[in-house]
Amino acid sequence: MKNYLMHINGLSVGENLKTQDVTNPATNEIVGTVPVGGEDEANQAIDAAHDAFGEWSNLTAYDRAVYLKRFHELMLENQEDLARTMTIEMGKPINESRGEVKYAASFIEWFAEEAKRVYGETIPTHVSGKRLQVWKKPIGVVAAITPWNFPAAMLTRKMGPALAAGCTIVIKPSSESPLTAMKLMELCEEAGFPKGVINLVTGSSSKIAKAVMESEKVRKVTFTGSTEVGKILIKQSADTVKNLSLELGGHAPLIVLDDANVDVAVKGVMASKFRNAGQTCICANRVYVQSGVYDEFVEKFAKAVNELKVGNGEDESVDVGPLINKAGLEKVNHHVQDAIDKGASIVTGGEASTTDGGVFFTPTVIGDADPSMVMMQEETFGPVAPVQKVETQDEAIALANDTPYGLAAYVFTESVGRGTRVIEQLNFGIVGWNEGAPSAAQVPFGGMKESGIGREGGHDGIEAFLETQYVAIGME
Repeated sequence: MKNYLMHINGLSVGENLKTQDVTNPATNEIVGTVPVGGEDEANQAIDAAHDAFGEWSNLTAYDRAVYLKRFHELMLENQEDLARTMTIEMGKPINESRGEVKYAASFIEWFAEEAKRVYGETIPTHVSGKRLQVWKKPIGVVAAITPWNFPAAMLTRKMGPALAAGCTIVIKPSSESPLTAMKLMELCEEAGFPKGVINLVTGSSSKIAKAVMESEKVRKVTFTGSTEVGKILIKQSADTVKNLSLELGGHAPLIVLDDANVDVAVKGVMASKFRNAGQTCICANRVYVQSGVYDEFVEKFAKAVNELKVGNGEDESVDVGPLINKAGLEKVNHHVQDAIDKGASIVTGGEASTTDGGVFFTPTVIGDADPSMVMMQEETFGPVAPVQKVETQDEAIALANDTPYGLAAYVFTESVGRGTRVIEQLNFGIVGWNEGAPSAAQVPFGGMKESGIGREGGHDGIEAFLETQYVAIGME
């Protein structure tokens, strides 16, 4: 077990503070401790980032890219250490953790290159003797608040564009899985980033967020988490008119039309649903299958689910690890029991386990689902897939859109015409068409409606950390 420290202004901070244990959800063993910081530590980090902003933002894009590329190299060199840290602190199977480290590193590589592609404009003038230009400038100090379920990728998807744009940053990782972020901070130190450019604080979310939201020095907050917390941040941002990027809750529908390749659909839902034990914001939460292929789909889906191995993520052969904590297990149990009480059937799975102190739920397929069930209205965040039979394409679209969320959706059909028409009617920021794993560093990630504001990744990702400045130049 290691006692980790915060990183503020190039120094390790928090030796004399109370500590918080980080436990492995597969074993309930303590795997590390972190300091319990609060407003004082947050303000120290904000001040450090503010003081470092001038020098960092004045570097050329090429100079900033050098730091980012070195950080990228170090992430890949330390992939195994990062992956094992991730697995023991939040339960993700080791092979998924290795994949996440590569995915996380890809954001640093992508934005190291995007730093060189921040373009302004020269606009044709309407009056002789003037020149009209648009400049792009870094927004300032950024606060990044990240979730527990992707402790590397959700961080680098924010760090990469912020640093590339010329911003400095204060990071607040989840208290459930802060160790991966702290390992990444150690690599940033090794990469040689100037002091104050990247800072990390751990501890009380409410106290740290209070300091961030009240500070006039913090010009942007980028947050991934629940819609409920996102709404609070929107309200708190009003007093200082902060720029916000919010990637919030999802409740993704997956539609299988009767002309779909059922084998492709099963492969797609397996890739989407059971990654990280169903604890992802874009995983399929509601499966709508047209009646013509419903029985075949459910049979093949259940067979594939039965082959998944559940256990400690450190085991190379495990496919599905634990849930993050007992509260997560209780939520999954409640959703499954509610569905059974309302007439659903358990096709396979449906069992909770706290074996050896861990928090596990068997991968589960629920048949005969309907809209009255809680799991069809709320995100379960567990390895449970409810399947509802639908008769028509229009019925599937209506059910899919009947939610305040609009992050991700999935459609399986072999018809280009049907696929195009369905997707045109779906109100979701991300759509996988015959594809269950749509994420990549080079594409925009974000949702519609109550699933958030803004986009991360792709060329859109760096724009979120830039201000547009118009300059009128008199030439006479």
